[in-house]
Amino acid sequence: MKIFYGVQGTGNGHITRARVMAKELASAGFEVTYLFSGRSAADYVEMAMFKDYLCYSGLTFQFNKGEVQYLNTARNTRYGQFFKEIGSLDLGGYDLIISDFEPVTAWAAKKQGRKLIGIGHQYAFNYAIPKAGVDPIAAMILKYFAPVDVGIGLHWHHFGQPILPPMIEIPPLPKTLKKNKIIVYLPFETLDDIVELLKPFSDFDFHVYSNEKMTHDLAHIQCTPVSRHDFAQDFADSIGIISNAGFELPSEALLAGKKILVKPLHSQMEQISNAFALKQLGYGQTMFDLDRSVVEAWLDDQKLIQVSYPNVAKIMVAWIAKGMPTLDQEYISSVWNEVKVSHHKI
Repeated sequence: MKIFYGVQGTGNGHITRARVMAKELASAGFEVTYLFSGRSAADYVEMAMFKDYLCYSGLTFQFNKGEVQYLNTARNTRYGQFFKEIGSLDLGGYDLIISDFEPVTAWAAKKQGRKLIGIGHQYAFNYAIPKAGVDPIAAMILKYFAPVDVGIGLHWHHFGQPILPPMIEIPPLPKTLKKNKIIVYLPFETLDDIVELLKPFSDFDFHVYSNEKMTHDLAHIQCTPVSRHDFAQDFADSIGIISNAGFELPSEALLAGKKILVKPLHSQMEQISNAFALKQLGYGQTMFDLDRSVVEAWLDDQKLIQVSYPNVAKIMVAWIAKGMPTLDQEYISSVWNEVKVSHHKI
């Protein structure tokens, strides 16, 4: 079977999910062509597993100080280039087309009358899951950004809906965690603001991942360029993460049993809803600004929650190999029955 797989490349979460799927698709012997869009070609790193992948401009969003800038996004979008990419993408030689919220693939499939499967977190918002920050623009983006025929949504909990657990690589977990080690990944905040936020908490060891450069003399705050390898090593024995309210990194933190504090992007419905869901489930805490009092209370919290998820990528690939039968409630329930939640103390 030949598969065409489009991946939204604006954030690292979609790419992380694609890595997990790529591993399982390769193991199953499928021939896959990957397309990534949303950032410049030079900004994709450690992509060898995708072989001769395609890189398109696609669509992306403009951000400023942790907030989505819809007006600037509209002004700076190269619509002519986007429509040209849609028109140039020939999907005729493929047996299956998948999109993880990637718009060029989605609209090319629609234009060519090809059935499109969507696999990703955004498709969970088609169902009655916890939502917050909903506005007409956000609703329109979810509906028209990358439309699919069948959307398979992923989330931390089923909420009584026909969705599946997160698609996460399941690494070996360390036997011990460093009780004062915190990973910080807030790519839409300035490094100055992050360092100022963390300055008072000298009893903790903060590993801040950012491609910004900054010099300071605070021994408890280490600023490191973004690297998958280095991040994975630091993440492994850390006790908690402070991040934006994306989907993949909190999913990995839940699987690894780490504390979670998220700051959702302002005006970004998906992230605001994710923060709302984490708090509703009791899986993490939220701050809507860089708030020292919230960070202090979170650092003092001694509770840990670990959620054991099955290998959803392997489950999805097996489903594809079987001809993609209807995902009925019995099948979905059988997947969720493998999820286990445990509570611990630091």
